[in-house]
Amino acid sequence: MHEFTLATALVDQLLRIAAEHRATGVTSVEVRCGVLQQVEPESLRFAFEALVRETVAHGAELRIVPEPVAAHCRACGREFAPGIDDYACPSCGRADAEVTAGRDVVLQSVGLVTAGETAA
Repeated sequence: MHEFTLATALVDQLLRIAAEHRATGVTSVEVRCGVLQQVEPESLRFAFEALVRETVAHGAELRIVPEPVAAHCRACGREFAPGIDDYACPSCGRADAEVTAGRDVVLQSVGLVTAGETAA
C-alpha cells in the first residue's frame, strides 16, 4: 500500500516537528499531494489515523490538497498543464517537457498546541 508508506514518512516528520516545538498536541496537518503520485486520499487518511493513534497527533485534522501537473516545454519554453498521458506542448507540438509540479508529496503546515495552550 503506497499510501501507508507515505503516511509513515508523514507521521515521522510530524512527530519530529512536534517534539522540536515541545508540542502537547497537533490540531491540523496539511499535505500537498501531486496528482502524479496517484494518492488515494481515503487510504492516506486511514493510514494516517492509524499511525497517530496514541501520539500527540491523535485527532488531528488531515487536509489533503491536490497539486495538478505542470510542465515546461524544453523546445519553446511554454508552461502548460499536460494530460496524464499526453506531454505534447500545445504550442509547438513537441513532447519534450520537463514536469515542474505534480510529483511531490509535501507537508505544508502543522497546527501545534504548546505548553500553556489548549486545542481549539
